[in-house]
Amino acid sequence: MGVTVDVHQVYKYPFEQVVSSFLRKYPNPMDKNVISVKIVEEKRDVSTGIIYRKRIAVCQNVIPEILRKVSILKIPSIQLEEESWLNPQERSMAIRSHCLTWTQYASMKEESVFRESMENPNWTEFIQRGRISVTGAGFLNCILETFASTFLKQGAQKGACACVYIFQE
Repeated sequence: MGVTVDVHQVYKYPFEQVVSSFLRKYPNPMDKNVISVKIVEEKRDVSTGIIYRKRIAVCQNVIPEILRKVSILKIPSIQLEEESWLNPQERSMAIRSHCLTWTQYASMKEESVFRESMENPNWTEFIQRGRISVTGAGFLNCILETFASTFLKQGAQKGACACVYIFQE
C-alpha cells in the first residue's frame, strides 16, 4: 500500500541563503534525532556548474519501544542517503533521498526541489514528496506506515523550523 507525504513551503529568504541553511541544518539542538551528516562525495560539473553531493545521515531509531519488540526493529540508528544537484545559474537544487536501513522490509524515498519563487525572486520555494511503503511485517505494515507518515510530516516541520533558526543566527 504505502503512504505519501507532500510539503510545500515558501521561505521569504533568497535562494542562496535557504540552500546554505539546508545544507548545514543538521545536526542541531531543535532535532536531536539526527545524529550526524557526512558528505561522502562532492563534485562540480565544469561544463554546467552543477554541484553534486552525496551525504549519509545517521538518525536515531524513533520507532516506538513497543514496536521494537520485533527483532528487525531493534536497532539503535537508521541510515539515509541523500543526493543533491545544485544549479547556481538556474537557482535550483534537486534532492533525492532514501533509507539505507530495512531495505528488505521498507522503502522510504523523498524527492525535493528548492527554486526561486515565481512570486518574488528574493524568496525560495520548497516542494517535497515523500513515500513510505512497508512490506513483510504482516499486520504491522499499516501501523508502521501510519507512524512513518506522521514522523515524516513532523520531520518536515522541524526541518523548516531549523532553516528559519539558521537564517536568524
